[in-house]
Amino acid sequence: MKYGVIVAEDEILIQQNIIKKIENSGAGFTVVGKAQTGIQALELINASNPYLLVTDIRMPVMDGLELIEQARENHPDLDVIVVSGYSDFEYAKRAIHLQVKEYLLKPVDEEQLRAVLSSLANKYRMEEQELEKSFSGEFSCRSSREIADLLKDYLTREFDHDINMNLIAEKLNYSPSYLSKVFLQTYHMPPTRYLISLRMQKAKKLMDRNPGYPIHMIGEAVGYDDPGYFSRIFKKYEGVSPQKYRGGSTADTPE
Repeated sequence: MKYGVIVAEDEILIQQNIIKKIENSGAGFTVVGKAQTGIQALELINASNPYLLVTDIRMPVMDGLELIEQARENHPDLDVIVVSGYSDFEYAKRAIHLQVKEYLLKPVDEEQLRAVLSSLANKYRMEEQELEKSFSGEFSCRSSREIADLLKDYLTREFDHDINMNLIAEKLNYSPSYLSKVFLQTYHMPPTRYLISLRMQKAKKLMDRNPGYPIHMIGEAVGYDDPGYFSRIFKKYEGVSPQKYRGGSTADTPE
């Protein structure tokens, strides 16, 4: 299986070098799009729904960190590797809070990149094995409603685990866009939005029933290992931070 990658880098020679190293890594990744601005990269991500984004920090129109934030709106399971010529700690800290898989400095070391890609490929293969346990049988004869119901049942059951819509779509022999379309037609929201909504409902219920639980434990229980990321998602969808929702101290984790 080949895992699609978008490369966002405004310097052409560096972009070509990164693409070459990805294609030669032997980890099963293939570059499906390249961009010189964050806006171009976002359009490519929305069009091709890749597994991975490799992006520079400093780009015209939209920088890499803003690109990550906007891409995650519709693609919360998108993995990201940041490459940058800037070793400024603030960039690295913000990138970590956005749950990027790796922060690599230019020039990108080929062995470091290969190690990160191999780790991601292993993660995808493990997820594929888990999906084998959840999805079996012939799906081509099922109606779109049945496919949507099957996906909804899976998301409801596995909401607290890492969920990759690309892998699910491939397992069901559909494109990610088609799978999202049939789910939207049936439940009036894309599957990614349903998953986030479900996680927020579960988080609020846990906070209501367990006022003493730390926020980071609440986040982990609903599928978010990074407490800062969980707080930002919660505030975006619920209008207040989890700390304010619960009415407790904000000392547990930063917003």
